[in-house]
Formats: sequence, structure tokens, C-alpha cells
Amino acid sequence: MTEETEELPSSKLGTKEYWDSAYNHELSNYKRNGDIGDVWFGEESIERVVTWMLESALVNVQSSVVDLGCGNGAFLLYLNAEGFTNLTGIDYSQEAIELARTIAAEKKVNIKYEQVDLINDEDKEKIKTSEFDVTHDKGTYDAVSLCPEDPKSKRLSYIKAVHRITKENGLFIITSCNWVHHELIEHFSEYFSKEHIIPTPTFKFGGKVGTQVTCIVFRKVSK
Repeated sequence: MTEETEELPSSKLGTKEYWDSAYNHELSNYKRNGDIGDVWFGEESIERVVTWMLESALVNVQSSVVDLGCGNGAFLLYLNAEGFTNLTGIDYSQEAIELARTIAAEKKVNIKYEQVDLINDEDKEKIKTSEFDVTHDKGTYDAVSLCPEDPKSKRLSYIKAVHRITKENGLFIITSCNWVHHELIEHFSEYFSKEHIIPTPTFKFGGKVGTQVTCIVFRKVSK
């Protein structure tokens, strides 16, 4: 991150307490009525990434994939349905992990879920260095960026952690609603190079075209 970045306004969405409470509520709902809960950015955001992975020569169904901030595990359920077999979901909320495990068990799918806080040094050994072919993030970097306490330092710690757990020449796929293409490319430039931009829906306002979400495929850069 070579340029000074203006930080986002802090939000409760950047706190673990918020997500613990949210996933505790969703777990109760799932047990009561079978509703897996919200899909962050909508199911179409998952479908875009999964479609790219299926069509790309850089990924195959044997690729090891980790979903960072997996929540209810919806992204990994999509991959499992497409034949992917080496799937891991991590989240710093134990309530999210319990929800994802409960859903996976009921659907009889083999997905590994573990409570891990990527920016907590005490959790560092829970994931091996250079473990995953594909590291995926849908909204987690956004949540880190909204942390009320020292978001800049936490963003850098997150980027370094993502780099550490991704295999050499591995891919990092990120979907964000808070950062645009050039900002994400700048943020990750020391650790990842842009491989591909996955098109997302656009809107036009005041004669200018914009997007509601940004989706980029990065490749790990050796350090």
C-alpha cells in the first residue's frame, strides 16, 4: 500500500460483537425454520465467482479453496454442488462456524469449518503457510476496513495473512462493496498482482457509469 488511503467511516459491521449476535440469531432461525440466512451481496455475487472458477483454466474441482469470513457457508455449498471437494471455511465468529457446520451436516456435505481470526497472531498456526490454491473473500476485507480501532493496521495484517496462507502462484478472489478496482489493486499491490477483473452489474448516474460491487482475481506475488 504505497499511497495514503482515506479510511472508511467505522461501523458496527466492523466488530466481532455484531457478527456474533447476527449469526447467533441466524442459527436460531435455521434450527427453527431451515432458513440459512442472508447471503452477503446476494446469490448472484456467488454465482459470478463460481462461474468464473468453473470456466477458468487456473482452477479445477481438486483445487484447495478457503472462504475467508465464510458466515453460513453459502459460497462453499455452491462449490460443493459443482463438484469441488477440498473446501475450507473460516470465520472469527464461533457462532458463524456453528451455523455453517449445522447446515453442512444436515445437507450431508463434507466441508471443513474452523474458527480462525486471521489478524490474531494467536490463531496464526491454525492455518499452514501456502496451504490453499484459491483464497476467497466476499465482504470480509470490507468488514476489516470498517473496524472502529486502527483499521489501517488491521487491513495490512489481513493482507499479509492472506498472502501467507495462499500457495505460491495461487489465486486470491475478492468481492467488495466498499472499495473500487484501483483502490483494491493499490491496497494489495505489494503482495498480489491483478490477474482478472470479473464483470459486475453497472449503473449510470449523472452521466457516469459505476458498479455496486467490485470483483477481482489476484495472483500471489513472491516476497
